Amino acid sequence: MSGENERYEQLREIIAEVLEVETDELTDTGDFAEEYQADSLRAIEILARIDKEFKVEIPQSELPELRNLKTTYEAVARHAGWQD
Repeated sequence: MSGENERYEQLREIIAEVLEVETDELTDTGDFAEEYQADSLRAIEILARIDKEFKVEIPQSELPELRNLKTTYEAVARHAGWQD
């Protein structure tokens, strides 16, 4: 598994845990609020876990963009300076 895939799956595990769903239930594009009933507190919890796990700080102003696993990974990668 490449570093990118490994980080993606690690992020999936973090978000699934916060949203209280199984990792295989968390799709790449499933909307956190609509499909997984995430509220703003859970979104902030996801940011806190990303900060702790990856040492990456994403501004709360970007929360509206973090609607699903794919967009959240893209934001983490951008802020962490990960190269594709």
